[in-house]
Amino acid sequence: MLALLASGTSRSSSSIKLAESESAAQNSNMSWGTEIWDQNDNIAIHTNRGIDALDKYANFLRDRVAIETEYAGKLRRLVKNYQPKKKEEEDNEYTSMQAFRNLLKEVGDLAGQREVVSESLQLQVIQAVTLLSKTLREERKKCLSDGAMLQQNLTTQLSSLDRAKRNYEKAYRDSEKAVDSYKRADMDLNLSRAEVERYKNVMTAKIQQSDDAKNEYANQLQKTNNLQQQHFSMLLPAVLNRLQELDEKRTRGIREFIIGAAEVESSVAPIIARCMEGIVKAGESINEKEDSFKVIERYQSGFTPPRDIPFEDLSKLDPDTVQESHYSNSISNHLTIKGTMGANKLKKRVGIFNIFGSTKQRQIIEACITMKNSLTADGQKEDFSDLPPNQRRKKLQAKITELQQKIAQETNARDGLMKMKIVYEANSSLGNPMTVEGQLNESEHKLEKLKLDLKKYQGYLDKASQAQVATSSPQANRNQLQNGHRTSRHSNGSADDHHEDGDDQPDDAGSLSSSSASPESGLGTSHTSLPGSGQGSANENAIGEDTYYETEVETLNPLGTCRALYPFEASSEGSIPMNEGEELQVIEIDQGDGWTRVRRANNSNGWDEGFVPTSYIECTLYA
Repeated sequence: MLALLASGTSRSSSSIKLAESESAAQNSNMSWGTEIWDQNDNIAIHTNRGIDALDKYANFLRDRVAIETEYAGKLRRLVKNYQPKKKEEEDNEYTSMQAFRNLLKEVGDLAGQREVVSESLQLQVIQAVTLLSKTLREERKKCLSDGAMLQQNLTTQLSSLDRAKRNYEKAYRDSEKAVDSYKRADMDLNLSRAEVERYKNVMTAKIQQSDDAKNEYANQLQKTNNLQQQHFSMLLPAVLNRLQELDEKRTRGIREFIIGAAEVESSVAPIIARCMEGIVKAGESINEKEDSFKVIERYQSGFTPPRDIPFEDLSKLDPDTVQESHYSNSISNHLTIKGTMGANKLKKRVGIFNIFGSTKQRQIIEACITMKNSLTADGQKEDFSDLPPNQRRKKLQAKITELQQKIAQETNARDGLMKMKIVYEANSSLGNPMTVEGQLNESEHKLEKLKLDLKKYQGYLDKASQAQVATSSPQANRNQLQNGHRTSRHSNGSADDHHEDGDDQPDDAGSLSSSSASPESGLGTSHTSLPGSGQGSANENAIGEDTYYETEVETLNPLGTCRALYPFEASSEGSIPMNEGEELQVIEIDQGDGWTRVRRANNSNGWDEGFVPTSYIECTLYA
């Protein structure tokens, strides 16, 4: 049964194919000249509509090209508008931002492919459609003109035939009348022979004229039939067939143009597919764990959380010890580095500078302070000491890597110059070795400077790696650690010096302190001993310390006033709270760590002093 069904199906498919081939052959033999020879007007209308359809397709392509061009332009503008700004370059390390940059790149490539489609359609399709439309209109016009001329010739011949026929009919009627007149005259005995002869001559003339008209009519009829046969069998079919070819050419052109436009689109499809694959890969490359780790790497300060604040049971302490401790704390609040160095307070520092015995030593200290506080091009300190420990080490390591790369490049350049000099010395015709000497010296100087900078930053990195990690409270973060040397000043005026190896290097001991990124550290709790002080005589130390307290314990004069823009709750040691709109005195300006020291009147003990965020206040300094 299945075999019979299969055989029946195969026979039916074969018969369908045979019918289609016969229909195609029959259609190929059919022509307008024979099948619709009498539809000249309809053919003219049809061909005109066909060419109008071709023009409509051309307009469609032009509008599409305009859309493609506009789309590509808007995509490029979109990519340009969302390109990462220079200030956002540091965020490019995150996988999400890298994926977004890759996405923008792929979208830019997509815009390029849309431009390719637009240009290809314009050059390969639209121009061909426009040219074909123009050619078809010209050919149609010529065909219609030829058809009109043929029809005019046939109409003229038919008019000649009709005129010859009418002449023949008239001549024939005249001859018939002449014959009747002659017969009547011949039978009339009253007429003379001369009169009868005259009727006979008239009859003969009319008969001759009738015969001539008949011959002319026959001749015109033959010519008309020949022309009509030629017109409908050869001339008109040729014109109609030309119109058929013209219309088929138009139809074939539309087919080729549609296929060509699709091929233009298909030619960029693989590239667009690769762009889509690139976008997918960009999305798959995003790793949230890696980004979280990079956030830690970027913002990890290295500080440890603050320890628990111990409970002080005042009932179990000696009152003298409590009063002494309170006095020591009040001293420490005034003796910060920023207090002693801020806003024209150097005149109150005579005591601390009197530790050194000469003006030269003071100049060395001031030069070291200036060098220590020198800033880089991006507004940071040269040794990045204003950054948290972890960030500082990363910045120093990046700087060292950059210097090492520059040294490698400069070394290669120097080696190339040396080889060039050796070649010039071996063969002077190639060049003068003295011309390379200047470049070689300059390269040596650059290399030496880079090596010095590398050594300097390696020293910075070693110190940063050896430094202890401070706590995160504002008061503790301002405890200064430098050169492995720390001095803690107690309430009794004594000083405990803690030394580590390598503390007595003059170039490192020149700085008063190395300030951290948090605010309220000070000389009252800890400060770095100054060079030249060493372990001098007891008298010198006593004099220096006495003068120090005489000048520093005094109340600092305000540098200006400030108004609180936002409320601030003090949550760490050394800071004080403030209310929005509150007026405070500025006694120490921001030194780059984001904190400003202020003072307010207090009804209980006179004054409250502490640090507040600089961004929370609006300062007005005295002139």
